[in-house]
Amino acid sequence: MDVGVYFDLRNPPGWRRDWAGHYAATLDLASAADDMGISQIWLSEHHFFEDGYLPQPLTMAAAVAARTKRARIGTAVLLLALRHPLLVAEETAIIDILSNGRFDLGVGAGYRIPEFAAYGVDLAARYTLVEQRITEVREHWTGGTMTPPPVQQPIPVWGGFFGPRGARMAGRLNIGLLAASHELLADYTAGLVDGGHDPAAARMRVNVEMVLSDDPERTWNEIKPFVAYQWTSYRRYMAEGTDRPTPRDVDPEPLRLPGKDGSAPRFQVLTPADAAAFIRSTYAGLPLEQVYIWASIAGMPDHVTQRHVELMCTELQPLLRNA
Repeated sequence: MDVGVYFDLRNPPGWRRDWAGHYAATLDLASAADDMGISQIWLSEHHFFEDGYLPQPLTMAAAVAARTKRARIGTAVLLLALRHPLLVAEETAIIDILSNGRFDLGVGAGYRIPEFAAYGVDLAARYTLVEQRITEVREHWTGGTMTPPPVQQPIPVWGGFFGPRGARMAGRLNIGLLAASHELLADYTAGLVDGGHDPAAARMRVNVEMVLSDDPERTWNEIKPFVAYQWTSYRRYMAEGTDRPTPRDVDPEPLRLPGKDGSAPRFQVLTPADAAAFIRSTYAGLPLEQVYIWASIAGMPDHVTQRHVELMCTELQPLLRNA
């Protein structure tokens, strides 16, 4: 198993930095992680967040490709239903060329009503659109008409799907799954069988909500406001455009506790050794190739972010290498 680092470029109003400097610092950190041996750099997508959540991950991926030498680069996820498949195929081919074959296309269905309304896309049709467009993008990559073609034939595709419908779709299409649980594995392998694929081809990667630290309690006290902001904003944006009431602000303390059903905590600050033990026990028995972790929680302090990423690269990854 290897380790990836995950960027969303959030720059909240309460801690806002100059935008050019913020993007430059992110590219510097991605380059440093590449130098330290990180396996993958992932980029996320959302639109109209007050904190400037990265809206165009393919543009950023091209910049990361130009600044790195060995780490793979991916989208986790690109909202494929909002984009024309030929445009996606051409843009991703250029990223794959710039990176000399280091790109992974991760796609998702999306959930935010305002994003789909802005692009004139029917939210209810998103799963059907994503399935169609994955097929079309792959055909453009390999059909011989699109120029220039990508280095990889084909570029690996991953599905950021967290429910049974998406997991079965990923299986039918024989793509990787950017989620990991035994329940999803059952749906995923069923989809592989439905699509005529070997169920042993199942492969998973997953985002783990944690920050690494030499002194977890000290770091937790530093980043609590940032964790509260991130979780509150996600809940608020999930409700936007619906008839659900605006959610209350999140108290971050319960996020660190196991669920009443014995489920794992939603968020933790851990030493690399404790993080490795948690990951090994939580995902035991799954075909998990990689965990990837947010580089920063809603613009948390630079010294916390930099040490967190350093520990990911230099301590957590070696501990998980043989997992």
